[in-house]
Amino acid sequence: MPTPNLFLIYVSNAEAATAFYSNLFEIEPSFISPRYVAFEVAPGVLFALWTGRNEHAVPSTPRTCEIGLMLPGPASVVEETCTEWVAKGVRVVEEPHDAVFGRTFVVTDPDGNLIRVSPVD
Repeated sequence: MPTPNLFLIYVSNAEAATAFYSNLFEIEPSFISPRYVAFEVAPGVLFALWTGRNEHAVPSTPRTCEIGLMLPGPASVVEETCTEWVAKGVRVVEEPHDAVFGRTFVVTDPDGNLIRVSPVD
């Protein structure tokens, strides 16, 4: 059975979003075009930015999903990541707190897409 292997995020500006995510996740794209940029985050798995639906990529549009980054280690790793990202100028929309799955926080990219950091399940 096939499994999902492309996670597509709508952005208003591919170049600006590429710079944001490259800096935030400390990764480089594996494919770049003017309106679509992909990062290979695991063998055969892409996290991609696309301007094809950019009319929806505005911070005022409610988001019903999140980009997730699960970190191994103690709760302090989540706290440290939040501190590092704030130093990079990222906007925090949920300060670090305890949830049913552990310590977590949420930030947004420049287009309002939500990014949650949490411990590994």
